[in-house]
Amino acid sequence: MHRLVILGSLGEFVQLIRLAKSRGYYTIVCDGYPSGIGKFYADKSYDIPVGNIDEIAEMCIREQADGIITSFSDFLFECMVKVAEKAHLKCYFDVEHLELYRNKTEMKKMLDGLGIHTAAHRTISKGFRDEELAGLSFPVVVKPVDKYGSRGVEILYSIDEVRERFDYTCATSDNKTVLVEEYNDGYEFNMMTWVLHGQVQVISIADREKTSISRRDIPISTRNVYPSKRIDSVIEPATEILQKVVDYTGQTSGPLSMQFFWKEGEGVSVCEIAGRFFGYEHELVTLAGGLNIEKLLLDYVYNENSIDRTFQGYSPYFKRVCAVLYFHGKPGMCIASQKKAHALAAVPGVLDSWIFYREGEEVVQHGANPYVVRYYIGADTREEVDEMTRHFFKEISVTDANGIEVLYRNKIGD
Repeated sequence: MHRLVILGSLGEFVQLIRLAKSRGYYTIVCDGYPSGIGKFYADKSYDIPVGNIDEIAEMCIREQADGIITSFSDFLFECMVKVAEKAHLKCYFDVEHLELYRNKTEMKKMLDGLGIHTAAHRTISKGFRDEELAGLSFPVVVKPVDKYGSRGVEILYSIDEVRERFDYTCATSDNKTVLVEEYNDGYEFNMMTWVLHGQVQVISIADREKTSISRRDIPISTRNVYPSKRIDSVIEPATEILQKVVDYTGQTSGPLSMQFFWKEGEGVSVCEIAGRFFGYEHELVTLAGGLNIEKLLLDYVYNENSIDRTFQGYSPYFKRVCAVLYFHGKPGMCIASQKKAHALAAVPGVLDSWIFYREGEEVVQHGANPYVVRYYIGADTREEVDEMTRHFFKEISVTDANGIEVLYRNKIGD
C-alpha cells in the first residue's frame, strides 16, 4: 500500500484525500489546523505547522511515506518542495530554483531577464530614498516580497504613502523588503497549466473579476469565469511566456499557474507565477471541462505515465460556462444570520456551495476561512451565467445581530 503525505487539511483538500483513499493509498494529512476537515477523512493526521520542515520530514521518514503532494497555496508548495528534499521524496520542483516562484523580487528579475513584460517595479528597504522610486507612475501596489495570500498588499498613491505604510506592509515579512509596482487596470486572467515532458499544456484560462472596497485595499476577487471570453487573444502569448519560464527553471512536470493582465494593443503583462493550482477554483476545470485536478496530482505521484493520455485531445475551450462567486466578510464582524445565503444555494444552476462560517463566529482576516460564502454556478452560455451572477450579487446577505451587513457588496466586472 502506498503511503501518501498530503500537506493541507482545509476544505479544498477533501476531494484529494477521498480520491487517494478510493485508490487504496494510506493517507497522512498534515498541517497546523487541528480541526481541519480533511483530517476527518484521512487515515492518519498530524497537527504540525507546515513551516516546520524538519519535523514534517522526520514524520515522513518515520511513517515510511513514499509520496508527498499539495497544491492551492504558494506557502504549501514551498514547504512541500523543502520537505521532499529532506525526506528524499519525489517532487516536480527543486529547492535550488524555489526563490524564482516564491520571492517576488527574484521572480521579477527572472521575468525581466527573459524579456517578459511585467509592471514597472522597484524593490526597497526601510529608509529608502525618493530617487529609488523615480520613474514609477502612481498609483502603485506594494507587497512584502516573501509573503502570500495578499498579506500586506495595498494600493498607494504617493512616495509619502509608501514610506508611511512601510511598517504595515512588512508586518508579517521575514526580510522586511517591499516590492513596489505600477498598478495595472487591464483585464485580468487566471491560467492553470501542466508541464508535461518540459512542455506547457494549457488546462484553463479564466476571467478574474474583482471589486474595489476602499481606496487603499487591493480589490477583492469576486468572480472567476471559465472559459475566458478573451481566450483567443491571450492563449498563445501566455503559453509562450510560461514555456520560457519552464525552460529557464528546468521544471519538466507538475502544475504551473499564472495571473496576468491584458490590454488591447499592449499584450500580456505578468502579475505572478506559481508552482501550484488555484484553490477553491480548480473544481471549475472539472465542472466546465471534465478534467479532474485531484486525479492529475495523484497520477503525478504514483502513475505519471498515464498523464500523457489525460492530455490527448484535451482542450481549454470548454463548451460549458462555469463561474465561482466569492463573498468576502468584513473582519471582526460576528455572523448572526445566513438565511439568504443558504436559500441561494438551492437556486437552479448552482453546482456547489460552501458557507465557511457558523452563526456566532467572527470573520477573521487571513484565517482558516478564505471567504464567508462561495458558490459554483454553471450554464450553457456566458449570458446565462452573467444573469445568475447579477441575481446573486443583488440578493446575497449575511448579517450580524443588529441586522448590519457582514459582506462586502460585489460588483460584476465590466
